[in-house]
Amino acid sequence: MSNMDSTQAAPAHYSVIVVGAGQAGLSVSHFLQHANIDHLVLEKHTVTHTWRTQRWDTFCLVTPNWQCALPGHTYEGADPHGFMKKDEIIEYLDAFIAKVNAPVLEDAAVSRVTRDAHGRYFVKSTRGEFTADQIVVASGGYHTPIVPRMAERLPQRIAQMQSSEYRNADTLPPGAVLVVGSGQSGAQIAEDLHLSGRKVHLAVGEAPRCARFYRGRDVVDWLADMRYYDMPVTDHPLREGVRDNTNHYVTGRDGGRDIDLRRFALEGMELFGRLEDYRDGRLRFAANLRANLDDADDTYNRINASIDGFIAKHGIEAPSPVRYEPLWQPQDERVELDLHASGITSIVWCIGFTPDFGWLDAPVFNGRGYPSHMRGVTAVPGLYFVGLPWLHTWGSGRFSGVARDAQYVVDAICAERASAPDRASIACA
Repeated sequence: MSNMDSTQAAPAHYSVIVVGAGQAGLSVSHFLQHANIDHLVLEKHTVTHTWRTQRWDTFCLVTPNWQCALPGHTYEGADPHGFMKKDEIIEYLDAFIAKVNAPVLEDAAVSRVTRDAHGRYFVKSTRGEFTADQIVVASGGYHTPIVPRMAERLPQRIAQMQSSEYRNADTLPPGAVLVVGSGQSGAQIAEDLHLSGRKVHLAVGEAPRCARFYRGRDVVDWLADMRYYDMPVTDHPLREGVRDNTNHYVTGRDGGRDIDLRRFALEGMELFGRLEDYRDGRLRFAANLRANLDDADDTYNRINASIDGFIAKHGIEAPSPVRYEPLWQPQDERVELDLHASGITSIVWCIGFTPDFGWLDAPVFNGRGYPSHMRGVTAVPGLYFVGLPWLHTWGSGRFSGVARDAQYVVDAICAERASAPDRASIACA
């Protein structure tokens, strides 16, 4: 990686500026280099910062290693059906960074991007100002942690953190922990605390779940054979609405397994419905725990049933099908919990993030602040997005699908440059 120094005399203008140096931005740089297009990658922190600083200690991939397929850098280790741990993920990324050797300017937080009447982009950052013919936004879609306003009314004695800040149980004060949210992060953090011996209270949301292994194989392997991961968002039953879905909870920990919240309840974890409020020293929950658990299990069984259909259709030999039956049901849902009497001393908020593209002055955003695009190509000439969830397929925001998206966007950049010869100072190879 060429980590440029802002004190050096660098050209003010680039054909393309890429905002963000995670796996998406680096993938774009890989293809821009192959197309012989000069460019600069601006990174707010350091390259692949999120993977290094916003993951807990026992974090591991929830998809098998064989799905790690960054451009020119597929997984070549000895455990393709395993799940890389945090240090292994960083090692994999470090090797990718070295291969790409992208022209990155770190600690360059972009504060404003505008476009003039002639179609040239002006970029203002903490490391200087630049101009570009085209902009690729590769900063992801998870920017601002969601913490409800009720958090302001909780006692000062309660330690609060967001999922991106959690590292391990020992960093929390002694006592019980309330985990709010049961998506991928919430379910895995609750498990981590539970396995450490902490008393855990979990506010369960509407996240679905899936099996880790079914009928002799990883569910991901079955879904890959069924071409699920090649389905474009335009063919998904929910269309663009799938981008708002919470990811299914499952884990790759200890070789991979299901996360069954009902089993945790049998082992002493206390489950509640959605957290709604805090008043007069008491936490208040919706009476929807049973419904949320049942809905998650329905999704689990529905995915397995689709695999059953695929096996039957193709006459594949596999172990017999099994339907999941609940291990535990809440008899009387508790909708209130005395904060002091519960012994809760800390809360981990695991309810997601909101996008923040306030620095980008372009008429491409919908009412939720999400950009409108087709496979990352916007209606504004020269403006592209990469690395967003379901940008094109399920793998768009993951190691498995970002290469395909980056290649498509760079091809679009080349096509646009070919149609505007005055901009194509360097032709695409």
